[in-house]
Amino acid sequence: MTGAEASAYLLAQHGIRRKPATLATLRSRGGGPPFRKVGRDVIYEAADLDAWAAKVKSGPLTSTSMAALRARI
Repeated sequence: MTGAEASAYLLAQHGIRRKPATLATLRSRGGGPPFRKVGRDVIYEAADLDAWAAKVKSGPLTSTSMAALRARI
């Protein structure tokens, strides 16, 4: 899928908001979902987006202080 389609997929399937421009920035800086090139075009595969989303999402939290504690570990 294209960057715009990947952006919509991440929101619909995982609740992760990343604009296509943000995905482009992450492609150059690193830290974003894996992608592939077909000629000059960039494509994302659903399985790669799902794996990346699982990696960046936290586990269930019951408070914001709990999130801060987990971030330090």
